[in-house]
Amino acid sequence: MNVANNPTLALIACLLATVIPVFFGRLAHTPTWLSLQALALGWLTLNQHQELDVHAAAAGLEILLIRAWLVPHLLRCTLKTTPAAELEVMPSNLFAWGAAVALIILAFQFGDGARADLRALTLGVTAATVTIAFLVLATNHQPVAQLVALLFMENALALFESLMPQPWPLPVHIAVSGVYVGTVAVGSWLIRGQHVASDLALQPKGDER
Repeated sequence: MNVANNPTLALIACLLATVIPVFFGRLAHTPTWLSLQALALGWLTLNQHQELDVHAAAAGLEILLIRAWLVPHLLRCTLKTTPAAELEVMPSNLFAWGAAVALIILAFQFGDGARADLRALTLGVTAATVTIAFLVLATNHQPVAQLVALLFMENALALFESLMPQPWPLPVHIAVSGVYVGTVAVGSWLIRGQHVASDLALQPKGDER
């Protein structure tokens, strides 16, 4: 079996890069997991294109430069400025874990309706990523966690592209990449602004005369 040309392994890698940080990781480590998700997406992209044409090369560069490096780098810089980085991605309690496991199972049941094995697995991983992101949004109200959940959702959107009969045109890729970068840029700006406002609020006020 040629491992490099096995999309099933890429899908499993993408799922693990989504599930492991939610169950066992801290927010400080999420940039690394986002990079691993992006590398799995790049692996799938290479398998989706039968030959390395201009479109495949552009899509691969977009994934490597933006999803695997730029966005995780911006998020990592933001996490250095907030103490929330040491918090868990999802609270470690039996209810949250049970809900996560149930949602993953339901997601794969949704994908199973597509059959054709690889398509079913792709739909299952996509649905699992989206449901886990919604669970993080519901259980962790820290702005950084909310931002990470949105980035997980946008990676799920990129994964969904592999189900299309034809890859998206390059202008659509550029637009999706712009939204992805814009999400982390605006989110980071808001988080830093909130952190600065909190610091100012904690500073003692001068004597009023």
